[in-house]
Amino acid sequence: MEFIHYVDSPLGTILLAGEEDAITGLWFEGQQHYAQTLVRPAAEKYLPVFSQAEDWLSIYFGGKDPGFLPRLAPKGTPFQKEVWDILLSVPFGRTTTYGEIAAVIADQRGLAAFPARAVGGAVGRNPVSLINPCHRVLGARGELTGYAGGLQRKEALLRLEGAF
Repeated sequence: MEFIHYVDSPLGTILLAGEEDAITGLWFEGQQHYAQTLVRPAAEKYLPVFSQAEDWLSIYFGGKDPGFLPRLAPKGTPFQKEVWDILLSVPFGRTTTYGEIAAVIADQRGLAAFPARAVGGAVGRNPVSLINPCHRVLGARGELTGYAGGLQRKEALLRLEGAF
């Protein structure tokens, strides 16, 4: 069963979703795809993994790399999970592009190329935003593009990390 917990942040209220030992969702209130993967009904219950996520968020919003991740268990297709795993390798304070992620997938699959547009679709559906850093993905020319939480939040997060 999934449980939920709300957390206040400098960028708005965050909804956490989790199972007994893993975070399954993290959404800013009002963002695109809000709670889309949440199994309903989900009751409010404070899980130990929510404490880990709150510690992570506190350090992060303090402007530092938390240096750890709570256990994550996002729900998605195998392709989406492949993209989300790559996102986890983008370090605090750094950015990547949809094309660079597509190149990694192409290389892993032994392909000459892979469509960046498909990567964009998976990045946009990331159900554990922020902790799984989809905000660190930029357009081909380094421009701010597509963030389900809104471009203002994306810019604020990148500024916080010193990456903008």
